[in-house]
Amino acid sequence: MAPQTAARAIDTSLIDAETIADYQRDGAVCIRGAFKGWVDTIAAGIERNMQNRSATTSDIANGRGSFFDDYCNWERIPEFVELVRKSPAAELAAAVMQSRTAQFFHDHVLVKEPGTQKPTPWHQDIPYYFVDGQQTVSFWIPIDPVKEATLRLIAGSHKWDKMILPVRWLDDSNFYAGEGDYLPVPDPDNDPSMKVLEWEMEPGDAILFDFRTAHGARGNLTAARRRALSLRWVGDDAHYVERPGRTSPPYHGHGMRPGQKLREDWFPVVFPG
Repeated sequence: MAPQTAARAIDTSLIDAETIADYQRDGAVCIRGAFKGWVDTIAAGIERNMQNRSATTSDIANGRGSFFDDYCNWERIPEFVELVRKSPAAELAAAVMQSRTAQFFHDHVLVKEPGTQKPTPWHQDIPYYFVDGQQTVSFWIPIDPVKEATLRLIAGSHKWDKMILPVRWLDDSNFYAGEGDYLPVPDPDNDPSMKVLEWEMEPGDAILFDFRTAHGARGNLTAARRRALSLRWVGDDAHYVERPGRTSPPYHGHGMRPGQKLREDWFPVVFPG
């Protein structure tokens, strides 16, 4: 499917100094209409992914609904190739990260069916990843109206001294050993010191957040699907690190060593193109 916006063009009204400052301060911003011209393309890509699942797919049934997710498929999904290569995403990523470059890390499809009761637990992305650095950004782009099944983020959590203990989404069990090396999973609804950021959204809006920003999502108790695509990017200072156990996504056989830049044949630098 052909892209619905001009390649490489960026609408400078989407990003300004105030938006960048908010991102740097809070670790998250919502940019209205950033991908409004790409909604049909994203929808087609999500449907193609759901019909052609990878080995990393999970489809968690809970109550009356289910939560589908799959990742690292973009190179075999033509619509996602167009989005990564030709949408404003790379330029926006570089701008909010305050980076000269934007290197693509991976895609992630997230679909909560109607009646999905289980929320996505509070977590940070960075402890699951084999990448570290101060310049990171994840895009969360819904293609359905989001009024209740919202993404929620803890403002300023990207500056915490320790990371949140990673847990498995299926059963909330620990992802790594060594609990003392991590913060316990937070409960911001019962901690008045924590400010939760949360936005109602229209298709094509995007939340941009740091890999270190703590976030979760409500269940989907509505009668409609909640489909979203996440695009993850890293900047100039990003580098490979080792974690206490397997990482997610796994990327077997990458051959990188601690401190190295991510290999560009696997993780392309899209901006500048």
